[in-house]
Amino acid sequence: MSRAVCPGSFDPVTHGHLDIVRRASRLFDEVVVAIGVNKSKSRLFEPDERIAMLERACAPFDNVRVDGFTGLLTTYCAEHDVQAIVKGLRAVSDFDYELQMAQMNDSLTGVDTVFLPTSPEFSFVSSSLVKEVATFGGDVSAFVPDFVHTALLERLAARRKAGEA
Repeated sequence: MSRAVCPGSFDPVTHGHLDIVRRASRLFDEVVVAIGVNKSKSRLFEPDERIAMLERACAPFDNVRVDGFTGLLTTYCAEHDVQAIVKGLRAVSDFDYELQMAQMNDSLTGVDTVFLPTSPEFSFVSSSLVKEVATFGGDVSAFVPDFVHTALLERLAARRKAGEA
């Protein structure tokens, strides 16, 4: 059985992420969407909220499951018999960074990295950009699932009310 992991912080999950997951699900028997949990980093959504959003967003894909992990991705791969890491590439700058990561991951555990170019309609979409635009009142509804958009607007409103934004 071929198993791949699509890692990320997914804060929040975007249609670009889901496009990569959908395409990976056609290439591998099982795909694990693995949410990195780093307690030292500030995120808009808590790990369990991101996991719940991804479980809902990935529900249409029969061979996809969602999991969280801490520590090195390569350790997760070794512990869960993962043969490949799938990464989406939006631009050449992504490739420069991801190639180094792929080579390090290969040297640590021999896990291969598969690069998938993003679909053109998502080539500029990132979680960071979605959050920034939404923070300033821009309409990001085309870039995230409806339920994620609702949660995003609610979270940003709560932060503004609390004086955090």
